[in-house]
Amino acid sequence: MTEEFKRYPMVTALQLSKRRERPKRVKMLVRDYIDDALYNPHYGYFSKHAVIFETAKPFNFSAMKDEMEFQKQLAEEYTRFEDKLDQEEPNPARQLWHTPTELFKPYYGEAIARYLVTNYKLSLFPYNDLIIYEMGAGNGTMMVNVLDYIRSSDPDVYDRTKYKVIEISEPLARLQRKQAEEKGHLDKIEIVNKSVFEWDTYVPDPVFFLALEVFDNFAHDMIRYDPETEEPYQGIVLCDQDGDFHDFYTPLLDPVAERFLRVRQHVRTPYAHPLNTPKILRKMRRLLPSASNLTVPEYIPTKAMQFFDVLREQFPAHRLVMSDFHSLPDSVQGVNSPVVQTRYKRETVPVTTPFVQQGFFDILFPTDFEVMDDMYKALTGKLTRVMTHEDFMSRWAYLEETETRCGENPLLGWYKNVSMLSSV
Repeated sequence: MTEEFKRYPMVTALQLSKRRERPKRVKMLVRDYIDDALYNPHYGYFSKHAVIFETAKPFNFSAMKDEMEFQKQLAEEYTRFEDKLDQEEPNPARQLWHTPTELFKPYYGEAIARYLVTNYKLSLFPYNDLIIYEMGAGNGTMMVNVLDYIRSSDPDVYDRTKYKVIEISEPLARLQRKQAEEKGHLDKIEIVNKSVFEWDTYVPDPVFFLALEVFDNFAHDMIRYDPETEEPYQGIVLCDQDGDFHDFYTPLLDPVAERFLRVRQHVRTPYAHPLNTPKILRKMRRLLPSASNLTVPEYIPTKAMQFFDVLREQFPAHRLVMSDFHSLPDSVQGVNSPVVQTRYKRETVPVTTPFVQQGFFDILFPTDFEVMDDMYKALTGKLTRVMTHEDFMSRWAYLEETETRCGENPLLGWYKNVSMLSSV
């Protein structure tokens, strides 16, 4: 494959976004491969194949015996939801997934709304409007739940509220607009159908920026290290003439990956890393039969760093509210490695490599909140607070609304592997 590697052109996700067919005879950085696999408008996972689960009405938690009954009702709702979709168009490879916003609506969204309104009133009201940006708003449920809550609980604040969604998916953008219209919020919302990384409008106003369950699908670069010299090598994916993938590694880092490593080294030590084992052990490991001459991969969140750049440059007065997974089970080999999975005949099928047919597999990463917190502060100059999902909901949700009869609370018991970061 060495000759093909030299001969095939280097492409980016932006260039591939204009193609309707999956690429062949090209090579690209791993972050461009992931970006293309997830977001290509013609064959990407989120653009064409992902469906977000939703229920016709909220779960009645107070009528449930315990969390086990919630799991049972959720499984029944999943089956009912997918049966209805299959009546319209059978699809054994449908990629169905859910979010806490949908499982715990409207209570999860109302907790976010209380946080926003309280902090708005503390420092911005009445001199500024309450301007909320949400990136990747899914079905529009969070938007509707937040606006419903503000309209009913604080009409004066609602009069000053503007809700803007940055949505890369055109079908979801249409759905969000329809949701707002049905709930009577159309004059309050604006849907911008583009990637946040294409944002080029300067927003000087104080805004709250919601990034809920989106960091896990930000593209990452793959880095492996020489165990002895500790020199980093950046991963490049080659797509051959049959559409199969081959990974190569080069010591010539692109500027984005090089910058991430430099900034991280400056703002955070120690951190999880393939070179954290003693050098003598690394040398001994290389003596083993079939040992690799490079470490296991490390996946670095270069897109998250670029998102912080967008916030700093285009939204200088923003206040970030983000939530995501701080750990994930069944990930592929490596440090900060993703879970790569698909669904077939309603069963989740995990795989052991990120290099899979674009569009049919979710590729989701854990977030190292300690590293992200330090990088965000360094790149934006903001003060932050990190807490678990459970702690955030304990403070801002009305917990009696999601408590079962035995006292268990799924809003707190689920998503133990999720953390939240907020800034001021």
